[in-house]
Amino acid sequence: MASSSTLKNESSSSTEEMNLSTLARATSLSTGLALRTLHRSITCKPISCSSTLYSLTSINPKTPLFLRSPDFTATLSDFQKWQNWAKTLALSVNSSFKDSDNGPDSEILLRELSWLIEDALENPQSLSTGSQVEVLRLRADLGDLYTLWKQRIEIRRPFQYIVGCEHWRDLVLSVEEGVLIPRPETELIIDLVCDVINQNVDLKGGLWVDLGTGSAAIAIGIGRILGDTGRVIATDLSPIAVQVAEFNVKRGVYLGENRRPWAVQLIRAVSGDSVTCEHDAVVEPAKISGEGDNSKDGSKDDELKVSCLYPTFQLKYFDKDKIAVKQGSWFDPLTEFQGQVAGIVSNPPYIPSGHINGLQAEVGRHEPILALDGGENGMSELLHLCNGAAFMLKPGGFFAFETNGEDQCRFLVDHMESVYRNSFYDLRIVPDFAGIRRFVTGNRT
Repeated sequence: MASSSTLKNESSSSTEEMNLSTLARATSLSTGLALRTLHRSITCKPISCSSTLYSLTSINPKTPLFLRSPDFTATLSDFQKWQNWAKTLALSVNSSFKDSDNGPDSEILLRELSWLIEDALENPQSLSTGSQVEVLRLRADLGDLYTLWKQRIEIRRPFQYIVGCEHWRDLVLSVEEGVLIPRPETELIIDLVCDVINQNVDLKGGLWVDLGTGSAAIAIGIGRILGDTGRVIATDLSPIAVQVAEFNVKRGVYLGENRRPWAVQLIRAVSGDSVTCEHDAVVEPAKISGEGDNSKDGSKDDELKVSCLYPTFQLKYFDKDKIAVKQGSWFDPLTEFQGQVAGIVSNPPYIPSGHINGLQAEVGRHEPILALDGGENGMSELLHLCNGAAFMLKPGGFFAFETNGEDQCRFLVDHMESVYRNSFYDLRIVPDFAGIRRFVTGNRT
């Protein structure tokens, strides 16, 4: 799983002969040294980064709020009444959430409220002083906005589930209940991969694997930096995660540097003086400049610059055929690629079971528990991934795994140096943006 500020509590030669059918039980076969260190027998449950306790097994991923058509209306006075009610509700929280479980305080909630208004209004400028607009066009019914904000405060439903998306690097990713929300710290995995392929061109042209892909954030990020070479397979056990991941991959665009873009920023086609966005949302007339095919399907590497009332941005289509999403537990969908994988990345469950109840309510109550729970010591799935990397990676192949912090990092490095002696080289512990030792990386001998 990806971490947040609330989650930071702080081979032998016979490996080559390991049969793939034994991988589901690989961590239970760890050496006595590993078992003594963990003070338990580690078993590997075939779960994914985005496994879920929700009863849903199939969904139709929803269009993020800011991309929906403005099919609803409300008078300015009625909308301001809702806005004042929502602000009062946010202010009533004060620091109570922060004091109880390090949750958001009123300042953060007010910032989220402004983002919700930004996403819900067709033209947020209509709220500015001096506006003559009496009727507002909305992307959600006003009654639904009351319900959504009440859920945000009263049951601590995550803001990303409220608006249906998360802004991650320069992407806007659809997220739903049952899929882990990608965190900023995980963005560093893309930078680590970028550094590696810049140093080794052979890896850039190979097969990369994102295990427990969730929303496909990492897979899409890697797919973009691979460019015209290489390809990515993203796996996840959860059917919900697989559908959301496929939805995000098929959108096939990134948004440049704007972290809170308007709907104008996802373009499928240009027709006359209007711009038709992804999911057929129509926005204000815009001046179009630039070259390239901006047809309905879009072509890889075509770029288009759009300038209008909103900030200029750059849009680029990437080759969606280079990213495949497969349903299955960890390495199960990859049996045909043993010893051929150029890179393996994963952000698996790594929170110790005993720490789950102490998580921030937005996380512990709403995000899929099996995307968080890494077993008694938080190491079950991480050890499973290490075992798999030993025979899935080709010589020189790279891996990067996210962990819960320094103790897990050190244990993984010790485990790989002792259990898989001479199987890996250049094992490193890499800090995240906050300086916490978060990632373990290395290469296959």
